[in-house]
Amino acid sequence: MDIATIDWAAVATDLDRQGWAVLPALLSAAECTAMAGRYDEPAHFRKTVTMARHGFGRGEYRYLAYPLPTDVAALRTALYARLVPIANRWNARLGINEEFPAGHADFLARCHAAGQTRPTPLVLRYGPGDYNCLHQDLYGAHMFPVQAAVLLSRPGADFDGGAFVLTEQRPRMQSRVEVVPIEQGDAVLFAVNHRPVQGARGDYRVAMRHGVSTLRRGQRHMLGIIFHDAI
Repeated sequence: MDIATIDWAAVATDLDRQGWAVLPALLSAAECTAMAGRYDEPAHFRKTVTMARHGFGRGEYRYLAYPLPTDVAALRTALYARLVPIANRWNARLGINEEFPAGHADFLARCHAAGQTRPTPLVLRYGPGDYNCLHQDLYGAHMFPVQAAVLLSRPGADFDGGAFVLTEQRPRMQSRVEVVPIEQGDAVLFAVNHRPVQGARGDYRVAMRHGVSTLRRGQRHMLGIIFHDAI
């Protein structure tokens, strides 16, 4: 999909209203297959994490190394440019005194100057019985407030179960859970940490977490695109 053809006003509305938005068919089936196939090519990656060893869940993921594959780097840069206005508006609403630069390279330079030099885009792989606990991808002082995840496998064909799950915790309220319906090639954009919500007395912070429910059958791959780098 050409990112320029996306209705970004509608995306901004969804992110403001619920903390997430879906970009249908962002990647083609062929692009998804190619990205998932890289998982078994270690040269692309800087680190492999076995989730059970750290209490993160079950399954495995690998962080891509710099230089990123050309298609991942291009997608990361293009999405950042469209999300910057939303991110800056959220920071202003939350009283956070940080404005993100228009270009992703300039934001990465800010991260790297603060010691956040390790790339964070990753590919995740789940098998039967695997899951990802609710979490937030926070890697240092500099954090871009929206991230993306692209489903590379086909629900119902390649795997069953393994739903993408979001929770939000509003002040003095119990957590609300949302299961986001996505198909192969769809991207979900979602809040990394907090998002602003309009209340009777102005904006307040809602904490967001994300995870993946237990996979019942097959194999599931997902591409994660985080815009800040890690310490």
